[in-house]
Amino acid sequence: MSAVLKPIEARFEAMTPQHLEQVLRVEQQAYAQPWLRSNFLDSLSAGYQAQLLLADDTLLGYFVAMKGVDEVHLLNLTVAPAHQRQGWARVMLDALALWARGQRADWLWLELRAGNLRALQVYQAHGYRPMGQRKNYYPSAQGQREDALVMSLRL
Repeated sequence: MSAVLKPIEARFEAMTPQHLEQVLRVEQQAYAQPWLRSNFLDSLSAGYQAQLLLADDTLLGYFVAMKGVDEVHLLNLTVAPAHQRQGWARVMLDALALWARGQRADWLWLELRAGNLRALQVYQAHGYRPMGQRKNYYPSAQGQREDALVMSLRL
């Protein structure tokens, strides 16, 4: 007899400073060079769009995006390592695009580490296209730097 899987009911909730302990735990699990508490606090105080994706009290992921004149810049999109490869990045990208359209943005922009091939595949499958590179953009191991690939999506 096979087990019946209970459907996951996910919801979005605005990120607040009270969520940062949980967010920072996921951030540190997900990245070798994670965002700091100050990065999140600065984003929240600037009024950036910061959303959590939750299933009950479980943090599946989050994103932070900055609105510009006619564009939105995705600053951070993270799926908790325990919930990766389940489609949650696509859910958050859909929510981001919906919000950006509501802000009358024409473009979504992002940077990702040039070596992050999994993220590259997710963004390309979602319609993002490479537009260029930023040399030595990200900090890397042993004081090295890594290039960023700049991608955009026309809304």
